[in-house]
Amino acid sequence: MATEGADGTHRLESEPAARSIADVDLHEFDGRAVAKFGFAFAVGAFFFLLPVPWQGEVTVPFDIVVSWITGTFPDAVGVYALAIIVAGGVATTLAELDDRGLWTTGYDLSAFESSTVFWALRVLGAVLAPIMFLKLGPAWLHTPSTGGFMWGTLVYSVGVIIPVGAVFITVFVELGGLEFVGTLARPVMKPLFKLPGRAALDSLASWVGSYSVGLYVTRNVFERGDYSKRDVFTIATCFSTVSIGFVGVVAATLEMLALFPVIFAAYFVCVVVTAAILVRLPPVSTTPEAYITDPDPEVPFTGSPGEYVRFAASEAVGKAAEGETFLGAAKRGFVDGVRLTSLILGTILAVGLAATLLSANTPTFDVLGAPLVPVIAALGIPNPEVVAPATIVGITEMYVPVLLVVEADPMARFFVAVLAVSQLIFFSSVGPMTMDMFSDVPVRFRDLVLLFVMRTIILVPLIAGITHLVAAMGLL
Repeated sequence: MATEGADGTHRLESEPAARSIADVDLHEFDGRAVAKFGFAFAVGAFFFLLPVPWQGEVTVPFDIVVSWITGTFPDAVGVYALAIIVAGGVATTLAELDDRGLWTTGYDLSAFESSTVFWALRVLGAVLAPIMFLKLGPAWLHTPSTGGFMWGTLVYSVGVIIPVGAVFITVFVELGGLEFVGTLARPVMKPLFKLPGRAALDSLASWVGSYSVGLYVTRNVFERGDYSKRDVFTIATCFSTVSIGFVGVVAATLEMLALFPVIFAAYFVCVVVTAAILVRLPPVSTTPEAYITDPDPEVPFTGSPGEYVRFAASEAVGKAAEGETFLGAAKRGFVDGVRLTSLILGTILAVGLAATLLSANTPTFDVLGAPLVPVIAALGIPNPEVVAPATIVGITEMYVPVLLVVEADPMARFFVAVLAVSQLIFFSSVGPMTMDMFSDVPVRFRDLVLLFVMRTIILVPLIAGITHLVAAMGLL
């Protein structure tokens, strides 16, 4: 039962009663659907998480594939990066002109529409790409620590990692993996994060896809009345995580892809701990539990662990039965990955190049991070004068902290690798997207800045402890 307020929002008068899983009609465990789900789940786990020996070190198949492509075909990867960045800038420009009624293309380019800021960044990336590819301009633009690193390492890695990762991620999602893991997570969502169980699916969409996918899923569920404003605020600021693929990019940038499973595990712990704390503090806890339409709250389920596993398997098999073929999912994942790469690679080049040039040629980040140097040093993290600026500049762009520590001590690189992907809120993408998509919550600029600061205060000592533990295990 719900009531509508004078401001048009809806509020629940009472929570729905719990149901037993034993009363739910489960999907039939058709052999073909079970095989599709099992194979997709195994392939996803193998590709991203299974440690294997390779060229004298232990790494994951994800790293092997990416390294082989970029190492064997560097010239082809360079041409591909140039083409996709220029294509992204041109497509965004045409989409914006079409949207403003200044030019009609006859094609659906809505996927490339953007804010003015990101339009400008994509165009700037399209201008810079030929310069970097042909090594035009002054020598300082192409040094190994600035343009040479950005173009030959980061752009190449991102350009390959996202489409390759998208193939396996899409197969995993479309053939039941998301439903299986998400359903198993439901019993912990309410007590730990004060969220309905279905929020696990949105969160996992970010983990295995991207934060943009997770935010769009959240928006759609919100509009159906399945989430309150507080639910949305919590998910958008605590669970709009960077994807598995992006964690791989960070690890590769810092030459730590062999430690990808460790970095990802630390990232997971950090996101869980910070979310569990922040949902109980303002501004998250003071966001109203109101809905923008008739509420459809989730019915809580009760059951034994075994019943939950059967329920999760049933949901996964049902999804696999409805899902497309392996080949169809892989093809669509690759196309989506290429499209996403065209949207972000130019921005990464523009923002990352500016960050590396500022870092190499000005004292900006040193001045900003100076007050944190004693704190980082007291926590026993090496190179505190380098790590301290990296600790605070993540609010601008997730990659900036990573770029600042590429030559630092392994402990410092590990610390920043985990911190950069765990801070979540950065204003090159997540911040503006969240404020634009959820203006009716509302998500405000000052709230995001405050949450970034709060996250950082929690994360710095937590990650320092994890870093010392990993070092003590002989991994750093």
